[in-house]
Amino acid sequence: MDQSKKTMRHFYCRDVLWDTFEQMANDFDCSIDYLINEGMRYYARSKNYQTTGPSRGGAATNAPPVDQRPAPPPRPVPAPPPVARPAPPPRPAPAPRPASAPAPAPAPAPAPPPVGQQAAGTLYLVFNNQRYPIAKDQFIIGRGSKSSDLPIKDGNISRKHAAVIRRNGTFYIKDLGSTNGIDYNGMRIDNKRIDEGDIFHICDYELRFTYR
Repeated sequence: MDQSKKTMRHFYCRDVLWDTFEQMANDFDCSIDYLINEGMRYYARSKNYQTTGPSRGGAATNAPPVDQRPAPPPRPVPAPPPVARPAPPPRPAPAPRPASAPAPAPAPAPAPPPVGQQAAGTLYLVFNNQRYPIAKDQFIIGRGSKSSDLPIKDGNISRKHAAVIRRNGTFYIKDLGSTNGIDYNGMRIDNKRIDEGDIFHICDYELRFTYR
């Protein structure tokens, strides 16, 4: 068989591949059919097909087939089975701590007495340098001699002008709807808790309170 004989063949070629053949033929100064023949020959040899063909100068070459099949991958060496280790002995549970007896709660501190007031003390009203003990829950101050515990003979004083009221051990002074009212530190008040040393005024009269 004439190894150098050529026959016109027709095949479909991708345009981009043909453009590559044209560029290669121009760069290597050869024809496109030479490039295609050489490419097909090398591809046949890579698949273990023995081929001969003309070289670039026209001489026939007969190269031995090249076995380019990939070598089989090495078989994996099985890993040795894991050595079974004995399970560690269970740790003994810690002994429960003895419950300590709860500390006794501190006794509540006694509540302090109201400001200016002594515990279980007696309140005194000082009027015209005389001391009047407040020994009842409602001590009336007014003009009426029969209706008042401290009568003040003055037309500006109402019949029942004010009252000293004891409530839960605390004393308060309260206006009983009088005409001229009660003054404390220059201000008219309706009622106020009585603290040590408080001074109130009814018209021109001074009322001073003390627990001593």
